[in-house]
Amino acid sequence: MKSLLTTCGLFFGVCVIYILIMLSKTENIFTYTVDDAYIHLALAKNFALHRVWGMTQYTFSSSSSSPIFTFILSVFIFIFGNHDIISLIFNLIVTVFVIYFLHKYYSQYFQQNKTVIIAVLFTLFFAVFHLQILLGMEHVLQAFLFVVNIYFFQKWVVSGFKKTESAYWFYFTIALLGLVRFESMFYFVSLAFVFACIKNFRNALLTLICGFLSILIFGYFNYQQCGYFLPYSVVVKGSTFDPSGDLLPQIKYLFFDKVFFNITFYKVGLFFLLIAAVLIYREYRNKISFHQLILNNFLLIVLSFTLMLNAFFGNFRGFYRYETYISVAFVMVIIPRLKGFFVNPVFEFKKDKIIGLLVVCNFFLLIYKCVFSHFMIVNGSRNIYEQQIQSARFLKKYYNTSKVVANDIGAVCYFSDIHLLDIVGLGSKEMIPFNENGKIFDQKFENFVTEYSAKNNYELAIVYEEWFGGYVPKNWRKVAVLKISDNTNAALDHVVIYSINPENYELLKDNVKNFNWNKNVRVSIIEQ
Repeated sequence: MKSLLTTCGLFFGVCVIYILIMLSKTENIFTYTVDDAYIHLALAKNFALHRVWGMTQYTFSSSSSSPIFTFILSVFIFIFGNHDIISLIFNLIVTVFVIYFLHKYYSQYFQQNKTVIIAVLFTLFFAVFHLQILLGMEHVLQAFLFVVNIYFFQKWVVSGFKKTESAYWFYFTIALLGLVRFESMFYFVSLAFVFACIKNFRNALLTLICGFLSILIFGYFNYQQCGYFLPYSVVVKGSTFDPSGDLLPQIKYLFFDKVFFNITFYKVGLFFLLIAAVLIYREYRNKISFHQLILNNFLLIVLSFTLMLNAFFGNFRGFYRYETYISVAFVMVIIPRLKGFFVNPVFEFKKDKIIGLLVVCNFFLLIYKCVFSHFMIVNGSRNIYEQQIQSARFLKKYYNTSKVVANDIGAVCYFSDIHLLDIVGLGSKEMIPFNENGKIFDQKFENFVTEYSAKNNYELAIVYEEWFGGYVPKNWRKVAVLKISDNTNAALDHVVIYSINPENYELLKDNVKNFNWNKNVRVSIIEQ
């Protein structure tokens, strides 16, 4: 118990320090370090208060990449009221349970409390868990379910797949994971494949059923509402493979663009894969049976496949959030195999220089991640506050129920009651055909936005001009540019305000001039 409290004290102490730093840069208003957190909050707010699952209270939009997480937030909003701090509090509470189960897990392998504490803290900071908490996203919940899943899976394996209680919790977490993050499908498929390799077809089938049943049920209802099986974000951001299309460009994109030429992939998975390869090869040299080789390295193989599937068809980019679950899971599986490096590191380094080098590389990677995340936290919250939150405040004051075109849609929808057209498609299904499968905007896009915004009486746009790729509608009039400094987390350091309705051009310009913008926002009025 004392070691658990010590771990919580050390880790949450770091979180509190960062929260205080963030507040000092945002006029004491807690602001998440990514706008996407407010997408969940906007959906949760509208579902709790208006019974509409959408970015606005006016229409359905499948904008959440984590339906369970968003639903939980909506329950809390319904019970406790609409407070944006709910995501932070929820993540902090879930993290307590993450630490609890990590302690139980590592206590099976280490006798000394000090070593358990080091193992837990290494796991948390390698996955930059403090950053994940402050993002206000679902990745903390996803990591928690993976921790529980692996904890009970290991118990289940030790019992020869006979311990019923462990199997129950294993499958229960599998059933939840799909709707926490849809990338969990890669894990289900990998598990089923490795189960099949050892001819355990029953558990392979059960894994697929438990994993995909909730996704299929969600997809059915989602399709009834909007015509898409998966949420808009998954449709827009995910990679697909079309066997009927030109195969060579698709193969090049998956293998080279997504993996071999993707620097982030090497930072996320290279050392994990190398350690797994070394450990598996050493057992293979001992000439044990194929069945035993797979069984001894079951989760190492599963997670290696999961990592590659995520690289091919998912995303590895900013904030280390998309790979949080992989980082936590790999560390949990690898540490017990390399526990000598935690108990007697000097001896182990002399004895095993290859693994020792890979451990050192992972240690330096941990330092790199923590340093990088430091700047993302310290500057990122301020960036979102000065760009997205200020834009939302402006809309709330002057255009609270107006029709607005936007691209970063979280804060502007959560803090106001606008009608939305999202050019990226995360909040507006009308725009998905122009964004899916990596499409680039063209003249058809410009024609559609021009006609749609005029026909539906949209008043203004607050957008990243560069995202239009030169296809901003010709009838939109540029009113102002809002620029922030020292940008780390916002997509660009400036947004542009356009007047769509020509009759309101002068009024919009006056409103921009008169609004009390944050002192760090440089407002440039465009005189035409």
